[in-house]
Amino acid sequence: MSSANGPKHIGDALGGLDGSLARLKATVAEKHRKRVEAAARPGETFAQAESRLRAEDAAKEREATREKEQQAAAFSAGRQRDEGAKATSSMRKPPEGDAQADFFVPMLYDVATKDSRDIMDVAVFRLSKDKKRPNETIRYERPNGYVEVVSGDAGMASVWDYDIVLMAISHLTDAMNLYRQGRGEKPSRIFRPHVVEILKFCRRGEGTRQRDEIEGALKRLSTTFVEVVTTTKAKGKRALRTAEGVGLISSYKTVSYADNGRLTSVSIEVPQWLYKEIVEEKTPAVLTVHPEYFLIDKGVGRFLYRLARRAAGKSRAGWSFKLIYERSGSMGTFKEFCRNLRELIKSNDLPEYTLAEVLGKSGPLLVMTHRDALPDELPELPEDDEGAEGDNVGEDAALPPA
Repeated sequence: MSSANGPKHIGDALGGLDGSLARLKATVAEKHRKRVEAAARPGETFAQAESRLRAEDAAKEREATREKEQQAAAFSAGRQRDEGAKATSSMRKPPEGDAQADFFVPMLYDVATKDSRDIMDVAVFRLSKDKKRPNETIRYERPNGYVEVVSGDAGMASVWDYDIVLMAISHLTDAMNLYRQGRGEKPSRIFRPHVVEILKFCRRGEGTRQRDEIEGALKRLSTTFVEVVTTTKAKGKRALRTAEGVGLISSYKTVSYADNGRLTSVSIEVPQWLYKEIVEEKTPAVLTVHPEYFLIDKGVGRFLYRLARRAAGKSRAGWSFKLIYERSGSMGTFKEFCRNLRELIKSNDLPEYTLAEVLGKSGPLLVMTHRDALPDELPELPEDDEGAEGDNVGEDAALPPA
């Protein structure tokens, strides 16, 4: 006979297990009885109510299965339809003389392009070339707050207007690197590029129309207001809400000939938050943007590249079509947006990243993978289909050490 604290006979152990199973069955039976009694209709017997509930549960299960099958069929049909169409390039051709240095212009444009990591996963600009969207508000919800973009009378800044902001970020970053290395002065918030430098940096032609569009772009950038609201809570302390708002540029000044309107000089004031982030932070949140970015023709293609650069970095990230649609600020329907995404997936010629579509739990999922990433080192895709919040950034998020 075994002691109370010693090893038990197999029969004794199984007897205890049988008792546990019996109690579990009794609990399940009791829950089932209460559910049937609660759902019973007036005049309905227990057996009738139980039979009806079983039929309803079976119907719900069949409906759920049917919805999943329809979703899979729609996913397959969408892929087959888009794969049957001829792929068109998402890139435009570089302007004439793009690769040739202009020895009469300072080489300000020949620096690595940078972008602010903090706003690369939302569109703080419109993606359409035609729709100006004056006096509109776009709000993007985030897990810890939201981003709100408000346009003025001149219209919302476009993703192509934003090229000028990229130029300002890039040159401020470059100047700050030189300053930390003792090879230059500390940069100010005022940036004075030559008109030709802007066009060359943005890889645009030097026609009259391009010059005229710079002033319009500056006006839209200065009147497009971005507010970032975040809520943070430290352990044991009250939550704090922080709201920061500013224009994409603080101000600008242009000088042009009175007789023909041709621009001769441009002066841009960088926003305080951007200047502070690059000049005062030890590791500024900026990421290098590929030079071919400026040749991406479609606005949604540019947004996807920025998202991939922010979320995937040197690796891989997956975001649901629905979340990308919500973060893009698109005015079109979700169906139209999905068609545009599949066109980009079919072209698959964005700089640095490959695009692929897979079926996630709640719909199609876009997988963005760096072309140099090793297959064995790729992370698992998110299980919730909603995409990571950009933690997997590239190696160059910070400024190079002095």
